[in-house]
Amino acid sequence: MRIALVGTENSHADHIVRLLNVDRISDAQVVALVGDDEKTRKLAAEGGITQVVPTSAELIGSVDALIATNRDGALHREHAVPFLDAGIPVWVDKPLAASTADASAILDAARRSSTPVTSYSAVRWVADADVLAAAEVGELQAVTVTGPADPDSEYSGIFFYGIHVADLAQRLAPGEPGPVEVERVGSTVVARYRSNGVLVTLQLVKPTDDGRVPFHAEIVGRTGLVSRDVQLDAEYVLPGLKVFLTMLETGQRPLDDATMLAPITVLEQL
Repeated sequence: MRIALVGTENSHADHIVRLLNVDRISDAQVVALVGDDEKTRKLAAEGGITQVVPTSAELIGSVDALIATNRDGALHREHAVPFLDAGIPVWVDKPLAASTADASAILDAARRSSTPVTSYSAVRWVADADVLAAAEVGELQAVTVTGPADPDSEYSGIFFYGIHVADLAQRLAPGEPGPVEVERVGSTVVARYRSNGVLVTLQLVKPTDDGRVPFHAEIVGRTGLVSRDVQLDAEYVLPGLKVFLTMLETGQRPLDDATMLAPITVLEQL
């Protein structure tokens, strides 16, 4: 399986190239990178990748799948749609887009060509998220997810890191988000909405120069509650990469359109 990767500025690209090309966790390999800078050339050397091109469109017809890891979700539509139109599966590694219009355009392209596409935060699949999702607390009442995000980020603001918080909340309280109420509390953006009757609260804390708050989630049910940090270890990208590889193998998408679109609509309202 020949995979192209665009968005080498993201640290996730380093993880993916190492896992596929150096550790060889599967038969799939990254065979092409998109970029024209020192980081891209360094990553190509580390992964034994000989094909480096300035634009992703040049790779259509020569690869079997695309991974888009751009930090700025506003770039994802221009990369993903041509590949989907050509029938080439795509993994958009968070966020799907930086607007609901772009996200819908990507999903529409996949639907037109009946081509698998997926997008999610790496945090959705880590072990602590699994524990929270499986917790038995009775009828779910409320979910609160906290994590770092910068409304002033050069990478489409709140979308860059906010997708981790919003997507984890979507996993823990699935459903179509209702209207979002937003307020600022100090250096934190707080959002509240309902999902299938469950009150969801997102707390997005702007990082400082010295560090950032960890990801944390609390779920409250009628018979119990669970509250825990969501840890990202050195291999936190691996579970999500495995989900994508399974999609390539089976042709089955791990998430439906509504699930992928939901956190984008929430973040757009923020």
